[in-house]
Amino acid sequence: MSFFRRIWGYIKALFRSKAEDMMDPEIEIEQAIQEARKKDQQLRNQAAQVVAHRTQLESQIERSADDVGEARELAKQALMKAQEATNAGDAAAAEKWTRTAQSLAMKLQASENNLSALKGQYETAQAQADEAKQAVSQNAMRMQELTAKRMELLGSLQQAKMQEKVNEAMEAMSATFDTDAVSLDKVEEKIESRKAQAMAKAELREATPEGAEAELREAVSLAQADAKLEELKAELGLQG
Repeated sequence: MSFFRRIWGYIKALFRSKAEDMMDPEIEIEQAIQEARKKDQQLRNQAAQVVAHRTQLESQIERSADDVGEARELAKQALMKAQEATNAGDAAAAEKWTRTAQSLAMKLQASENNLSALKGQYETAQAQADEAKQAVSQNAMRMQELTAKRMELLGSLQQAKMQEKVNEAMEAMSATFDTDAVSLDKVEEKIESRKAQAMAKAELREATPEGAEAELREAVSLAQADAKLEELKAELGLQG
């Protein structure tokens, strides 16, 4: 079983390697940039939620502080009313305002507890917001680096493409030179063949009676020409 698993792993790795080799580098660069931009946007959205939560807590703390202040002030007023009623000998009014003060005191306590809890949440939210902003800032720098790297890679890719075209042109020129050289070699071979055939025919002609007769006639003609020259020299008085 493990053997087949290794074979399958090898096949998958081979297929992945072949697929990567077949991919256009320019498309791979754009895909990487698009993926980075997508993640950056997701990070920004998440960070915005964190910061918004902190802002909401600020509003809640402000309202809770108002509730605490109002409950405290009303509780004080109720206590003063109860005291006034007691001083006036109005037991019923004193009891009413005392119960009211107690109720307001309970509300004040709840408001103070809520305010304390909100402040604790706010401290955590503030730290999280700071971390979120730092993460966005760092990722923004990373995006700038990726953008610069993209420009660098695209420039290198264009240079590579230009060099490939030049190489193809040089290879085509070399192929043309090779073809011309082969064709000239064939022409030279044909000329040498015709020259050899002509010399062979001349050699064979000299070996025939007709060739010997022609050679003899040429020798006679040369002798007659020499005699004629001697005659002309004699007439001119040019003999040695």
